[in-house]
Amino acid sequence: MTTITLQQRLDACGMHPIARAWTLLMHLLDWLQAPALLAARLYVASVFFNSGLQSLRDWGGTVWLYENEFHVALLPPHIAAVAGTAGEILLPPLLALGLFGRFGALGLFAVNAVALLSYMYALQPPAILMHVIWGILIAVVALWGPGKWSVDYLLQRRRAQA
Repeated sequence: MTTITLQQRLDACGMHPIARAWTLLMHLLDWLQAPALLAARLYVASVFFNSGLQSLRDWGGTVWLYENEFHVALLPPHIAAVAGTAGEILLPPLLALGLFGRFGALGLFAVNAVALLSYMYALQPPAILMHVIWGILIAVVALWGPGKWSVDYLLQRRRAQA
């Protein structure tokens, strides 16, 4: 059986050079989706995981911040500190691996939103912008999934083959 390359298919159908270039560009962009989603997942996961580690390293300081600086609606400060830190420690590995990737993304989106809303009054515009950027990256993963370079994708392929 002969394997036909994309270039051979494009040549055979007699496409206009501009249409061929556009088709090749679309194939390149499709191929870049998986590494781009992986990069976004790893970046956001590292930011939140490192923040969670810092919270654990200085638990007394973390609780003080939730008691005095972070104003989380509806939660007592100690519960908010535990919930926020737990989210920052448990959800990033899911996001990074793409294991229950959309769940991890939605959870981190909530952690990010609560952090931003509970402390926005004290943040400078560049810090607010970083939260917005993280939120957008997380939303991309939540909306489109973690991509082909993820455990979710491998499990989905395995189920489809079974």
